[in-house]
Amino acid sequence: MRYEYKYLVPIEQHLALRQAVLPFLYSDPYAARQTEGHYTVRSIYFDTPGFEMYHTKLEGVAHRMKVRLRGYNLGGPDSEVFMEIKRKYEHPILKNRSLTTFGIVQRLFRGESIEAFGDRISHPDNARRFFYQILSRNMRPVINVIYEREPYVGRTFDPENDFRLTFDLHLRSVAYPQVDALFEETDTCFAFPGYFILEIKFNRYCPAWLKPLLEDFQLRKEPASKYVGAINANRFINPNRYNDAFAKNNFWAHAASVRQGSE
Repeated sequence: MRYEYKYLVPIEQHLALRQAVLPFLYSDPYAARQTEGHYTVRSIYFDTPGFEMYHTKLEGVAHRMKVRLRGYNLGGPDSEVFMEIKRKYEHPILKNRSLTTFGIVQRLFRGESIEAFGDRISHPDNARRFFYQILSRNMRPVINVIYEREPYVGRTFDPENDFRLTFDLHLRSVAYPQVDALFEETDTCFAFPGYFILEIKFNRYCPAWLKPLLEDFQLRKEPASKYVGAINANRFINPNRYNDAFAKNNFWAHAASVRQGSE
């Protein structure tokens, strides 16, 4: 279980807020190896014909989930990707994740079995859960949510708490993508113009230094969902129209045609 707090922050506060938190944090090691100290997150979210994941978040349902495929930067067939189910039980967050390569995920969506790849898929039970949700709920890829993540970890190392703070900038999206297009950006639409999202994550406790800092910047915790915000900003998606994703995304037909072409 993990706790996650979000704050919508005016973009003009970005540099000042970064300077304020740096005495307490280190740059995430992976981000520190990137040229600009951040990396790009790409997540294709799946939803039901009635946009259940969207509406349960909008309505504040205590127990809800999201199903997504996540990759990073500009990837290719050998790039690592995560098949994820993110569940929320009132406040704590629980994730079921399975790590593999983008090429293998593409083959799974074309009908190959998880068992065929052996230990090339981590936590295969989580991969099965991922596909069970998609198939049993008749889900479609609804949106690819993309942003630059600038992540930090606590200077005081506490693996049981695993405190992380991230600045998520330039939130944008692509409507109704194919899974094969996880790393592509065409016809992007920006969300939360003039703002970025501050995320705070921890397992047990929030550090004492953080609360007064948030008060200094007059920041208040709020449900700043990237998924909901991206959909609301994308006029091509109508979450109140049943089967909108089915009418505008020939996802399974595309997967079947690719599979037949390779046989």
